[in-house]
Amino acid sequence: MRVLLTNDDGIEATGINVLRRELAKLPDVDLRVVAPDGNRSAMARSITTRRPLWVSDVQFDDGSTGYATDGTPVDCVRLAHLGLIEGWRPEMVVAGINHGTNIGDDITYSGTVAAALEGVILGLPSIALSQQSRALETDYRLAETFDFGLCATLAARLIAELDSVPLPRGTLLNVNVPGRDPAGIAVARLGRRFYDDALELVASDEVGRRRFRVYGEAMLDSGADNADSDVALIARGYVALTPVHFDLTYEPGIESLSRHDFGHLLADLVR
Repeated sequence: MRVLLTNDDGIEATGINVLRRELAKLPDVDLRVVAPDGNRSAMARSITTRRPLWVSDVQFDDGSTGYATDGTPVDCVRLAHLGLIEGWRPEMVVAGINHGTNIGDDITYSGTVAAALEGVILGLPSIALSQQSRALETDYRLAETFDFGLCATLAARLIAELDSVPLPRGTLLNVNVPGRDPAGIAVARLGRRFYDDALELVASDEVGRRRFRVYGEAMLDSGADNADSDVALIARGYVALTPVHFDLTYEPGIESLSRHDFGHLLADLVR
């Protein structure tokens, strides 16, 4: 299987390189790496449309070659899919290992999950992998030391038996590993994450510009509706597996909205 490995922390990040070395051991995997040339965290599904993309060869310590681009994680997937590597196109996308969890609402900001989601859109099985730090942080900005070994081994085992994993077409597997020895593995829905965000003025200058800090530290929701979520499972020390798909349509809303008469809004607008 031709596997594309990418991330949002950059091609030199520890997480992607630990995972690269582990996946390279799989006998039936033809692994290639296309990743950003620096950190692109929280870029979500951003793409580069107003300029060409630079791509550079990167020599890894084992003699293999990767490709670094000044684009986004989604750009990396598109580059590989469109033929960046001569004679090679991916059959699967693996994104990670992210430095910090990607759980709950935060996946909508994540470049790691976005890269895997791009694989899904292209019809490819995809996995996003994220690792909590040993400090058991819930905010990636507070992360300290990481141990990516278990997550990398788990990813290799998942890929090795992917044919038997009942993951529906059009769905990616979002994997989050706790920063301690796991209590187990559980399948979970996405939870909710709440932040103590506040608008704080930190500087101003003579031309009237003001500089604000917006984002605070993560706050866990311990409500009953969150008890079986990925947020709660990571807090309890479990590996959380969450199936994620791209269809954002709220199906019940189609039926209810269809009963409303919107035609009158066009009155006097259409000749």
